[in-house]
Amino acid sequence: MDAYLQRIGASRSSSLAELHERHLLSVPFENLYTHMDIRIVLEVPWLYDKIVVQRRGGFCYELNGLFAELLRDLGHSVELLAARVHNGERFGPPFDHMVLLVDGSWLVDVGFGAFSLHPLAWSSREDQKDPFGVFRLVDHGDDVDVLMDGAPAYRLERRPRELAEFVPACWWQQTAPESGFRKAPRASLARLDGRITVTDEKVVITKDGHKTSTPVEDPAAAFLEHFGLHFRQSNASGVLRQL
Repeated sequence: MDAYLQRIGASRSSSLAELHERHLLSVPFENLYTHMDIRIVLEVPWLYDKIVVQRRGGFCYELNGLFAELLRDLGHSVELLAARVHNGERFGPPFDHMVLLVDGSWLVDVGFGAFSLHPLAWSSREDQKDPFGVFRLVDHGDDVDVLMDGAPAYRLERRPRELAEFVPACWWQQTAPESGFRKAPRASLARLDGRITVTDEKVVITKDGHKTSTPVEDPAAAFLEHFGLHFRQSNASGVLRQL
């Protein structure tokens, strides 16, 4: 785990907030394996090799899954919680997303893309101001809704889960034509003053609330230039999408 800490520029004495922030600023949210038809394996050695050794990113199951192991190694108590992501109209299916409850006190999420820079207080039901927005947790029956700037982000179950329980949903996200992760390759990384996002069509840079978008002529070159990610789309991706 020392190599993991080095990967994100943190140390064993780093606070939870510092670990959270440095992870978001170092490890991109990306779905390139989905478009290279490389199966994502939700097992710690595989995740470690991808994120730490290969210096890649991933989506929620990968990023939060490995981050949970790091926090446990540092002495934190960590529970995996399943969530249903809100798509602007309704909540998605169970296990749509995975987040962490740390030490029974903090909602930790380094795998949602654009979200909070720091952990959120689990017991608070007031507005929580963060450099990346205003967040609020709202009880909804047995579940908890997480709001970002007044809009629902996802609905959390309180029941702790195991990493293996997310395997079917992870497989669906990789293979189903309806999955948002199948629509286009994407990589995104937080910055203290905003965010940079690269797709197969454009580079979007958000800085101090202002967005600039530049068309991409060579997606592979763009992913390599901005994230150091080697991406060559396989021929099978188009076939799977049609099926």
